[in-house]
Amino acid sequence: MEQGDVKILKKKPIYPVSAELRKYLRFYQRDAKLPVGYHDLLNFYESFPVMDKNGRDTLWESPLYPPHEIDRLHSGLKKAYAMLKASGNLRIVEHKYIDRIDYCKFGNSNPFRIKIVNRLNDIYDYFYVKRADASRIYGLELEEIFSPNQVNYLVDGDSLIEEHIAGIPGDEFAKTRLREPDYNPIRIAKEFVKFNERCMITLLGDMRSYNFVMQITPDFDDFQFRLRAIDFDQQFYEGNIKVYMPQFFKENRPYVELAMEYLTDKTVLQYQQEEQSSIMYQARSERYRLKELRDVSIKDNISTIDNIHQLREGLFRHYSDNQYHRCESMTDIIELNIKNVIRQVNA
Repeated sequence: MEQGDVKILKKKPIYPVSAELRKYLRFYQRDAKLPVGYHDLLNFYESFPVMDKNGRDTLWESPLYPPHEIDRLHSGLKKAYAMLKASGNLRIVEHKYIDRIDYCKFGNSNPFRIKIVNRLNDIYDYFYVKRADASRIYGLELEEIFSPNQVNYLVDGDSLIEEHIAGIPGDEFAKTRLREPDYNPIRIAKEFVKFNERCMITLLGDMRSYNFVMQITPDFDDFQFRLRAIDFDQQFYEGNIKVYMPQFFKENRPYVELAMEYLTDKTVLQYQQEEQSSIMYQARSERYRLKELRDVSIKDNISTIDNIHQLREGLFRHYSDNQYHRCESMTDIIELNIKNVIRQVNA
């Protein structure tokens, strides 16, 4: 695999959710009337930094709310969690309480992270309240359709609540566990190659190591690994082709070096083809949902003309495929990517 370094120089704008996208979300039961919205959580008067166990700044802040607002916010957040997890069944939150609310100024969506705890056994969970961004919603939907993972979220107006995706942050895994003696490095490298391929085909950008997690599952004779994206803000916006290739981010260099050490060109190609086959089967099984999403997104203004032209030129050079010059939108580009995958698998 090639190594390199790519930077995103400008912050992506937040794109509003169009009427057509809202109609799509209603049909697939992704919309809801939330008791607490993103702007309610912005009404804090002060905050202090959240430090990790080693005393380092986590880039999260803990906001302080007026005392008369806390009960309302906590009650609303518990109801929102019940809507996210159990279609609004409040019995699941009877013995739960909101332990903390954290706020992150870093990144595009400026999320709130909510920690909810079961007072009977101290088991806790997290969920997130974010600004609803069309780019992110399209990314979540494409993740649901094409990846082996399920995503859980709800949208109400300009607010989005999203399930926590459990796993070891990719940057932490690279520092502390990548070379663990009990872990098969070939399995880890294989997963990174497949993840890289899926991001490229579906145009999921900015997959630096802190934007994905590693999930580890013990098997009867080994450990299985899965990389899962946790940030979908850079879904088909940027024009630089390398933004959609995790191998070119310096933060992912440990994974690239592992792949170069343990994989050959032949095995890399094999794993890319495996991922292409998986995407082809998903495209066929979810063809009606995919068509509906395409019909919505192709009308949406979710990038710039300059970015679209830059990306289609980069893909033309990468694949030597003149058909990319005919693409007039990011949706056209993804559609061509998927058609090319189907052709290659069936060749």
